[in-house]
Amino acid sequence: MKQVNPVMVSLLRVVIGLPALAFIFLGLSWWMVPEFASFQLRMELLQGSGRTTQIADLASFFLTIGSCMLIGLLTRRPVWFFPAILLLGFAVLGRCIAWGFHGADLTLDMIIVELVVIALLLVASRSLNRA
Repeated sequence: MKQVNPVMVSLLRVVIGLPALAFIFLGLSWWMVPEFASFQLRMELLQGSGRTTQIADLASFFLTIGSCMLIGLLTRRPVWFFPAILLLGFAVLGRCIAWGFHGADLTLDMIIVELVVIALLLVASRSLNRA
């Protein structure tokens, strides 16, 4: 198996680590300052039990993605990237379904970010396996 350039591996760690920290920050923001987190995602902060679900589920979503990415980097076990890839992939699919079938706005900017992170995680999983 061909070895990967160590500079490339270091660069991938930074490129994966930064969005991982951003996802964790956004997840923690849902718990601590949900108004800020909802604003970042262009969402209204719901009321009552809707707010409870919104805060709990979105914090869990972002914290799981960021944590899996960091665990994969720190342990050098790229299998940890796959839960994040799945969650982001389902988010992209959900955005397309919401737009195509339920009259929601098409948020291409968010879809592009999610697809870029998925691509980076796939590249990193192959590269870290060979490093």
